[in-house]
Amino acid sequence: MRQFTLLVILLMTGLFHQAFAQNRSISGRVTDRSNNQGLPGVTVLVKGTTLGAATNNDGTFALSVPTTATTLVFSFVGYTTIEEPIGSGTINVSLASDAKQLNEVVVTSLNVERTRNSLPYSATVVEGQQVTIARNPNAINGLSGKVAGVQVRQSNTLGGSTNLLIRGTKSITGNNQPLFVVDGVPISNANTNSSTQQTGGGGYDYGNAAADINPDDIATMTILKGAAATALYGERAGNGVILITTKKGRQGLGVTINAGITAGRIDKSTFIKYQKEYGAGYGPYFEQEDIDGDGIKDNYNQLSADASVGPRFDPNLQVYQWNAFQPGSNHFGQKTAWVAADNDPSTFFKTALTLNNSVTIDGGNDKGTFKLGYNSVIDKGVLPNSQVNKNVINFAGSLNLTPRLVASATVNFSVVNGKGRYGTGYSGSYSENQMTNFRQWWQTNVDMKELQQAYEYQGLNASWNLTGPGSSTAQYWNNPYWSRAKSFETDARYRTFGNVALTYKATDWFNVLGRVTLDSNDDLQEERLAYGAVGVPGYNRFNRTYREANFDLIGNFKARITEKISFTGLVGANMRRQSTKSIYAATNGGLVIPEFYALSNSVSPILAPTETDVRQAVDGVFANATFGFRDMVFLDLTARRDQSSTLPKANNAYFYPSAALGFVFSELTKETAPWLSYGKVRGNYAEVGNSASPYSISDVYDKPTAFGSVALFSVPNVKNNPNLKPERTKSAEIGIETALLNSRLGLEANVYQSN
Repeated sequence: MRQFTLLVILLMTGLFHQAFAQNRSISGRVTDRSNNQGLPGVTVLVKGTTLGAATNNDGTFALSVPTTATTLVFSFVGYTTIEEPIGSGTINVSLASDAKQLNEVVVTSLNVERTRNSLPYSATVVEGQQVTIARNPNAINGLSGKVAGVQVRQSNTLGGSTNLLIRGTKSITGNNQPLFVVDGVPISNANTNSSTQQTGGGGYDYGNAAADINPDDIATMTILKGAAATALYGERAGNGVILITTKKGRQGLGVTINAGITAGRIDKSTFIKYQKEYGAGYGPYFEQEDIDGDGIKDNYNQLSADASVGPRFDPNLQVYQWNAFQPGSNHFGQKTAWVAADNDPSTFFKTALTLNNSVTIDGGNDKGTFKLGYNSVIDKGVLPNSQVNKNVINFAGSLNLTPRLVASATVNFSVVNGKGRYGTGYSGSYSENQMTNFRQWWQTNVDMKELQQAYEYQGLNASWNLTGPGSSTAQYWNNPYWSRAKSFETDARYRTFGNVALTYKATDWFNVLGRVTLDSNDDLQEERLAYGAVGVPGYNRFNRTYREANFDLIGNFKARITEKISFTGLVGANMRRQSTKSIYAATNGGLVIPEFYALSNSVSPILAPTETDVRQAVDGVFANATFGFRDMVFLDLTARRDQSSTLPKANNAYFYPSAALGFVFSELTKETAPWLSYGKVRGNYAEVGNSASPYSISDVYDKPTAFGSVALFSVPNVKNNPNLKPERTKSAEIGIETALLNSRLGLEANVYQSN
């Protein structure tokens, strides 16, 4: 458990009382009832006075009290307040957690913990158990419907992306995703889907990187919505921030096991409703040809048509259909009744199954804590041959090197392997979206079970959509069972992120944090179009590496200026370095050897690979000051200056401030309106800067594939701007928070504008 020391200044009246009265010494220790660990920062007051003290790092305290004192009051944020009679000179107590009060503690920018009262901006806390209750392997999906102003749009594909917007679209750069911060580590939520896929064309949805987080490892998720709440994080926080605090080790030794299994099927009530009056064709007629060799022309359906506006069904009419020309069919060479199929495409889908299991071992003592966890997710989709496996190992530990120096570290390592993700959009060069086929281009006389049987006979592309009665070549559409088995994608992502930090407590009111964080991604995506498919068979691969390192130095202040005025603040600096490298290559002209997927198996020499090498550096300094008056009125001020490598030197530094004011009016109505549990009004104004995308200043030539031995260069189709200035978002907000009837009913309303 992370320890903080709260200094309570002895008030003047208490000091004078001690000076003129006979006193006695009281000492003792305050512990957490759940684990018997000492609690630092607990307020110990003589009841009815302002005389008191705060517990030390190990939970011990000592104070001098008047002989007339009879009771001590022990209180701490997140714990139930208790009173103990003063008997002997030693008093040891244990405090129990108060679930209601725990919700009052909010993790804010740069992982600073603050009380709900002191926040003059909108911040919503979602507890970890709310995220995991449905055992969804993607923690981001767990936010759906839980936070006002947050849009969570989930993909309907296996392991697909989740688009998360906080208060709508803000940036013209095209990236409106919030910044994700896990235990102080900014992590990438990048989407590596192709630009064609992202704009509705064919491709695969490979998911977003934030899905690598283990949901069972989350203690809380704090959503910072407005610019005033996120200003300290700099340019990437203009779209909001999702702060994730993971679980930490506890004193003693504990083992936690979570297991879940989820099964699902497609909702047939929302699936396509197929008409059963007309069969294959573009018009009400049959094709004719002598198929059985008796010299008489036979009727056969329009095999090459991928529509169902052909002749009306008639069970008394015998017709040669697709199955008469596929050797794997029971009706090979036979006429069959002209009727609608018994098994429509809804029977193609399987039962989806998700196994989500995790185990955590944690422990510690007065010297430090540790936590080691493992999470395994096996996610099988509704389409044949589709599965995504995720394995996550995480570690967190802290060690008290000295009474004033604490070392801590976290590391998360994950491996995600996918096979057979669903094709999206309109079918592309290396992907096939079966739903496009089933929804728009289909023959209602085609039976899915017969298609499966035809494929399994020889493992060939036994299509229903043939070029003609004497051909086994597919016109527009492949056999869906063959496509899922042969033309599949595979992908792998190796992810490591974590931090190492040292915290030095210089005085009771000041500490210094030094921290290094790293986020590392290695992606491999391979796509295949099998020999025998519609189109040119081929293989492509995409390799991508991403590295981000952050170096932080932060000084934190916390003190009382007077009895009524409190002060907290920080000053700090951040250095961020990012690097992204990728390479994409594909075969050219087909495959020499079927089902051998390698670039070297290309029929023709491959075209020049597409390569990227993107680097970015941002240096920032920042400061924050929060003043509180009687724990009722709070003024919050922040300022940050960034310098970015992606802007021209004349414009690469930009400054942005914020100011926020909050008033907890319920402190004035405790006696007159006991039904009002909590009430606060707040207002803020903030500006957030943003730099340009890398390589947006100077024009450079494109390098296409050479013409024989002649190197070629071309002028790009995008004109860069050497005079770019930083993007700036200006935001103003007013809001109110209330809780009624012992916090059983709550209301939060905000009015904001961003430009």
